[in-house]
Amino acid sequence: MGRSGSIGGWSLGKIATLGDRVDVNNSPKIRIDGHLVQIRPKEREVCRVLAYYKPEGEICSRSDPEGRATVFTRLPRLQNARWINIGRLDINTSGLLLFTTDGELANRLMHPRHEIEREYAVRVFAKGGQVSDEQLWQLTHGVQLEDGPAAFKSISAQGGEGLNQWFNVTITEGRNREVRRMWEAVDIQVSRLLRIRYGNILLPKSLARGKWMELDIESVNYLRDQVGLKPEVKSFVSVTKDKRAVSLKPTKPAYQPKKRSRR
Repeated sequence: MGRSGSIGGWSLGKIATLGDRVDVNNSPKIRIDGHLVQIRPKEREVCRVLAYYKPEGEICSRSDPEGRATVFTRLPRLQNARWINIGRLDINTSGLLLFTTDGELANRLMHPRHEIEREYAVRVFAKGGQVSDEQLWQLTHGVQLEDGPAAFKSISAQGGEGLNQWFNVTITEGRNREVRRMWEAVDIQVSRLLRIRYGNILLPKSLARGKWMELDIESVNYLRDQVGLKPEVKSFVSVTKDKRAVSLKPTKPAYQPKKRSRR
């Protein structure tokens, strides 16, 4: 490969060797077999985020020895990048799962110190017919799990029929099967679990199970701001036409138990 221009500290017109670098700011001319090669600075990849409605029965791994369906199968393919899941949902849990092309964003959002809220709709089976005030108090003030104490930030009753009742619960960490284990700790069985919110990103009502939707730049920058990353300045066109993919409206606090003194 011959060259004219500036490469490293070498003089012009010399043969380049493996490891030589090109200073593109000096407009070098590089030829291979006499043909001029166009060079340009590598463009920084824009941080992209998808909202995916995970159905039950899919796992959050890229592949599975048992041949089970994975959440990555339905995602759009990328060139020179890959989708990284922000947290996980177990095989029996459905709902909102976020993916990004930015590994640093994913790592920070998953770190407990940022306390990003996750809200779930939970259908529970109460053996006594109703979830008692004492059980709700325990769940919001702390129950002991195998990997340490845990508590819901909030709980709100959503109704139900018979022994099956619906609640919305909020947590700020993502331990394995944490929501299910917390209910089990007060002797209540979870029969269905659906994640409906991550931070202020809501599961779009128009999004069908197994489908994805790309977040707009404002929503991406909301997530980046939550973990101290610089905002994206390059705008891009969403690959979907549905602008209702994201709601950044403040969410009202759910069930907030009154403080009680222990006897």
